[in-house]
Amino acid sequence: MTPTFLNYAALGCAIVLETIGTALLAQSQQFTKLWPTFGMAVCYILSLYFLSHALKVMPVGIAYAIWSGLGIVLISAVSYFAFRQALDLAAIIGIGFILTGVVIVNAFSASASH
Repeated sequence: MTPTFLNYAALGCAIVLETIGTALLAQSQQFTKLWPTFGMAVCYILSLYFLSHALKVMPVGIAYAIWSGLGIVLISAVSYFAFRQALDLAAIIGIGFILTGVVIVNAFSASASH
């Protein structure tokens, strides 16, 4: 496996774990439920661990933009399907712009990797 693949795999793990942690945050009911709170903390810690591995190769601004942008897209999808939280047209368009920005950074920016 190439270092680039491993870098993006670490970033992907960070994004998925952050999304799971955020979904568990909603389930923790302001930290009153033990297991969702514990799971959230573990997911956030592991997410930051994997993000730190991505930062070995990627600039922090680029890695964070991808991490947060795709995290927004994923947690919005989880919120829609799992929590039945509706998205209006403005939210969908905004999320589309975020996703477009992530694609542009990865496809066209020389800053995406060293």
